[in-house]
Amino acid sequence: MNSPGRSLPNWPRLGLLLLGWTLIGLSFASQFYISSSQFGRPVSWTQALSYSLADWYVFAVLSVPTIWLALRFPLEGRRWGRNMAVHLAASGLFSLAYMILRAWVGQWQAGWNDFSPAFVEVFRPLLVKTWHFNLLVYWVIVCVSHAFDYYRKYQERLMRTSELEARLAQARLHALQMQLNPHFLFNTLHAVSSLMHQDVEAADRMITRLSDLLRVALEGSGEHEVPLQREITVLRRYLDIEQIRFGDRLQVDFDLPPDTVDAAVPNLVLQPIVENAIRHGIEKQTRPGRIELHAARDREMLILTVRDNGAGFAPAPARPEGVGLSNTRARLVQLYGSAQSLDLRKLPEGGSEATIRLPFHLHPQPSAKPGSKITNPNPNPVP
Repeated sequence: MNSPGRSLPNWPRLGLLLLGWTLIGLSFASQFYISSSQFGRPVSWTQALSYSLADWYVFAVLSVPTIWLALRFPLEGRRWGRNMAVHLAASGLFSLAYMILRAWVGQWQAGWNDFSPAFVEVFRPLLVKTWHFNLLVYWVIVCVSHAFDYYRKYQERLMRTSELEARLAQARLHALQMQLNPHFLFNTLHAVSSLMHQDVEAADRMITRLSDLLRVALEGSGEHEVPLQREITVLRRYLDIEQIRFGDRLQVDFDLPPDTVDAAVPNLVLQPIVENAIRHGIEKQTRPGRIELHAARDREMLILTVRDNGAGFAPAPARPEGVGLSNTRARLVQLYGSAQSLDLRKLPEGGSEATIRLPFHLHPQPSAKPGSKITNPNPNPVP
């Protein structure tokens, strides 16, 4: 149930209310003016307007408490019977109040013509002619008030639903990102552990690179989207670690046109894709591996492509997706809905290709670094 204070109209609403009653008065004044002429008792437009507006302005005054009652005692819920009784009594008082006010206004209008009728002489014809019509006007006001109130509640419900959906999407994105970060860390620690028994110094350098990577990654851990250039920075820290493992066996090329470096991309969207290419492609072969990352803008879409020359992957039914890929798909859906895609395919010449398509828009905090074509992810490779 609405509180009485919140149901009272404010000044803009009172202005709209007066405008509505004025339009109704003008409509009836026109009808009165035309019909009087047709029946041989013509009246001036001033007379038609004054009498008609007097009628409807009285209704305008009485409509304010009527609207309050309509919102205070809605004809719904468990107390609709009690509220109906309130409105039945109020409708009778409304009709009586109209006749009293209109009789006073009638006396005042009669004074313009130097005619002073008694109050009873003005009130009696109003009682006969307008009693039932006044009741009808009361219930029309109540129904219109309920209609506007239902519309207001509907709009508020839509707004709350949108806010809840946005909060739910944010919560899902946070959960997915919390799932992705430990997965990424565990895989890196596993690589450190496997290298520890082969080359202690290299493992130590890998731990140092890992600390750098975690520092850079945690800087943007609270953001769902980052500029592409920042995403590449995090990816290069990850590739520094892999470079220690593979040495000359791993080469990575970045092709970043200048018009793409400030594009907004999901945080840590490329690392699982590149990690998948290394683990399932480069790691399984003895020959040098090569990973190419291309960014391109196709009108309103940003296209990110990761291509490797590894062993490729098994057919889809025999290739269950790991946490990284499935998590990436889920995050893309949460952020962009059906406007995104993540496609994997095996290349005819060998290797695999992952293509991410998502809506192109600039990040509000663009990167300060210009786009470039990088052929070595680590300009000072660790020996």
